[in-house]
Amino acid sequence: MLAGLSLAGGLLLHGLGLRAGVGWYPVVPRAAFLVPLVVVCVAVGLRRVATRTGLTLGTVAIVADLLLGGSLATSLVYTQVLYDSCVYGSARLWRRLLRVTVALTVVVPVAGVALLRDWRAVALGVLVALVGLLPVLTGTTVRQYRDQAAAERVRAEQTARLVEWDRRQAVGAERSRMARELHDVIANHLSAVAIHATAALSVPGLDRAQVDSALRVIRENSVQGLAEMRQMIGLLREPAGDGPGTDLAEEATRARLSEVDVLVTRARAAGLAVRDRVDGVPRPLPVAVDLAGYRIVQESLTNALKHGAGETTLEIAYRPGVVVVTVTNPVRAGRDGLAGAGAGLIGMRERAVLLDGAFAADEVDGTWRIRAELPTTEAT
Repeated sequence: MLAGLSLAGGLLLHGLGLRAGVGWYPVVPRAAFLVPLVVVCVAVGLRRVATRTGLTLGTVAIVADLLLGGSLATSLVYTQVLYDSCVYGSARLWRRLLRVTVALTVVVPVAGVALLRDWRAVALGVLVALVGLLPVLTGTTVRQYRDQAAAERVRAEQTARLVEWDRRQAVGAERSRMARELHDVIANHLSAVAIHATAALSVPGLDRAQVDSALRVIRENSVQGLAEMRQMIGLLREPAGDGPGTDLAEEATRARLSEVDVLVTRARAAGLAVRDRVDGVPRPLPVAVDLAGYRIVQESLTNALKHGAGETTLEIAYRPGVVVVTVTNPVRAGRDGLAGAGAGLIGMRERAVLLDGAFAADEVDGTWRIRAELPTTEAT
């Protein structure tokens, strides 16, 4: 389209007899100027599909036109070729065109004055600047604005992708945290229910007192587990951003490490022999450390109830800058108890790691040991 318009305009200027007036060969027929005009218009048509080829054709056409004496039509169309080469060509191409046109703008008038011995030859520099340097500068400016806009779009897309990735990460982390809390809240109660129900069904000859004791433990753990699960579901249904009271970790059961005697009493009532000991002077802990320690003790006692045999030892050591929770218990031979999926160990490790603490779980000579070190100094 643009090539056709350029050809039509060039033919109009040619028909009006407008020429550049260089006048090297004034006897050349006017029809000879149509050949460079057609070639430079073809170069305009190649501006998007073959920029370098179009620039080469256009340069050959303008040189041929100047050798014929120069025409205004071909010179004007060639400015479009230079402009398109800067806009649609490579960065290397427009940089090279800029250097060449600046050099020609300086060299041509100097050479003209030196050869023609006339200061009026400086006007040749003005012509070179109008035909060569000005369209190159214009095209370069447009190209830079276009590249800058493209870079801004890319940055905006990258930012949007990062925001979406952060959102998905936050959703995944929140889902993992909710799953961990739900597991820790009800696993202990359901494990006790399952163990006592299994015992009541599998042990023959239980007297009425033993059956009543098992049913009592089942009922207490069922009721308490349901109550804690309702509390958790209620917290999840609350609107977000209503203040610190809605924080899941803090509000789940208001658990504190200093209240693990409740867990010990519950474990003993479920039939687990527990020996607990506190080393050091108990002190107030950050909320996250309090909850993590409580949950680790709760999950460790649950695992001991399901898989352990014999007495379980619980030790809580208050040391400078850290609180250490250690739970050890003999492992039942064959482990024919309730099978686990390992979610409890994963949850305990995550709680410790999130606080920049350390967690270890291993079995040595038939004894299973859980050890968690939780820093008590909050980051500032």
